[in-house]
Amino acid sequence: MRIVISDPKTGKSYQVELPKDKEPQLAGKKIGEKIDGGICGAAGYTLELTGGSDKSGFPMRVDISGSRRSFSLITEGVGFHTKRNGERRRKPVLGNVYSSEVMQVNSKVVEAGPTPLDELFKKEEGEKKEE
Repeated sequence: MRIVISDPKTGKSYQVELPKDKEPQLAGKKIGEKIDGGICGAAGYTLELTGGSDKSGFPMRVDISGSRRSFSLITEGVGFHTKRNGERRRKPVLGNVYSSEVMQVNSKVVEAGPTPLDELFKKEEGEKKEE
């Protein structure tokens, strides 16, 4: 499972791979709940869960309860963007509860910790090619 942490102050986001032993701590949580950043290596941070997607890429929606995948009639929002006024489509989406099916968890920083996220999640630069 991967966690994407977005920092609204800087506009940057960071991807962190969550260890298998910490995944059950997210099971049963809903979109909008707050979690401790220590789960993913951001000690001192408080994160708010904002969404996610499963292994097939279907997005999570706040207005669908449970952790199931369903085909919902959607007018706008996550999972569907209209091209005409009044357009509706039946699209596959996930509910608002996190389960083992979710592969990507989106979150944003609510309370910052003592060290900046840039230092906690340094991007490893690849080797430069010699020309």
